[in-house]
Amino acid sequence: MIIGIIANINKINVFEVVSALIKKLRTKELDFLLGDSLYEKRDLLEENIDKSTFINNDKLCEKADMIISIGGDGTMLATAYKAHQYDKPVLGINLGKLGFLAEANINQIDDFMEAIRRGKYKIGKRMVIETECCGHKVEKLYSINDMVIDKGGWPKMIDITIEVNGEYVTTFAADGIIAATPTGSTGYSISTGGPIVSPGADVITLSPISPHSLNIRPIVLPGNSEITIRATSLYKEIHVNCDGQRVFAFPPPLQIKIKKCERPLKLVHTSLSNYYETLRKKLLWGIDLRKNSLNVQD
Repeated sequence: MIIGIIANINKINVFEVVSALIKKLRTKELDFLLGDSLYEKRDLLEENIDKSTFINNDKLCEKADMIISIGGDGTMLATAYKAHQYDKPVLGINLGKLGFLAEANINQIDDFMEAIRRGKYKIGKRMVIETECCGHKVEKLYSINDMVIDKGGWPKMIDITIEVNGEYVTTFAADGIIAATPTGSTGYSISTGGPIVSPGADVITLSPISPHSLNIRPIVLPGNSEITIRATSLYKEIHVNCDGQRVFAFPPPLQIKIKKCERPLKLVHTSLSNYYETLRKKLLWGIDLRKNSLNVQD
C-alpha cells in the first residue's frame, strides 16, 4: 500500500507530525509519497527523504492508495476534493481548531497506523453534489460540504427562486442560499438554522441565508432530486461558492442546477471515533452545560 500525505505547512508543529508519521510508515514497511508543498521546507523534517518522494497533489492522488490529510477542516476539504477526482479514500489528522471532518488527532498516530497496517478500517461513502451553471462555459462544480449562492459585494438582498424536479417551490429575498450535503450539514448550513443530518442519509438540505421572511425555513430534499435555483440581483455579479474554497462570480440573472454526484467521496474510518461522539465532543450537541457549572442555581 502507498500512503499519500498532504499537509498544511502553515500549521504549528506540522513538520514534527509529518516526521513522526513517516517514521511510523517506515517501521510498518509502508510506502509513502509527500505533497510538494512540503519540499520547500524539507529541512524541517526529521527524516531523510529522497527528492523523488515529493510530487504534486494530482500525481500523489493518482498514485497513492490512501491519502492522509494533516491540518484542519479546510485542509481536509481541499484534500478530499482532490482525492475525490481520483476516487481515493482520505483520512484526516486534525491540527486545526475544530477538526470535525478529521478521523484522528495527533496523539492517535500509533493507533490509526496500526489499524491501517492490519486492515482494521472501513471506507465510508459521503455524498458529493455537482452544480451546473447554465449558460456559462464552465465545467461542473463539485462540493463536498456545500454549494452557496450569495450576493457577493452587493449590500442588499438578492431574489432567489427554487424549483425541484421541474416543480416550482418558492421565491424569496435573502443574502443567499446554501445547498448542503449531509457532511456539510454541520458546517455553514447549521449556522443558518439548518438541521444536523446523519452522514448516511441520502438527502440535500437547502438553507436560506438571512431571508427577509419569517415563513422561509430550511428544507430537506431527497438525494435524487434535481434542484434548479435562479438568482437575480441589481449588482454586477452573483457568487457561487463551493466548500468555502472555490469562488466563482457570474453576471445576473444566474441559473444553476444541483444534483448528487454519481461518485461519492471515500473517507477512512477506524474504531477511534464515531459520528455521534464527534457531535458531542466538538459541537457540544446534546450536552447540558449547566451540569458542568458550579454557579448554577435551582
